[in-house]
Amino acid sequence: MSLRTQAELDLATVLEASSDFGHPFTLTDPAGFSSGVQLYGATGDIGQLIDPETGQAVTGRHAALTVRMASLTANGYSSFPVSVADAAGLPWVVEFAGVSTAAQKYKVKQAWPDKTLGIITMVLELWTD
Repeated sequence: MSLRTQAELDLATVLEASSDFGHPFTLTDPAGFSSGVQLYGATGDIGQLIDPETGQAVTGRHAALTVRMASLTANGYSSFPVSVADAAGLPWVVEFAGVSTAAQKYKVKQAWPDKTLGIITMVLELWTD
């Protein structure tokens, strides 16, 4: 087995194991398609980023999701999330809950596919329908 194949299998364990790092989310494409299957990935919604050298806040919020491309393909998504300009059409929408908060919706602001490892990291911002 190649190292890349092993890395992809390891990602399935790390990103999708609900007993470990895997966090449930839903993903809806701009056409309104959602797989209807519970997906898992690494989510984050950090309230404030601090510059370690100055101790000053440099941004108010940072939310992101990392998911395996193979999981999206296996669950019926025909394309991967892409970055959408604010003036463009409907965005990809992600929904997940925090540890002690209700689910929130986010739009994909930026999408960073890593085709070497087969993951896509999405930078998110809050979204209201």
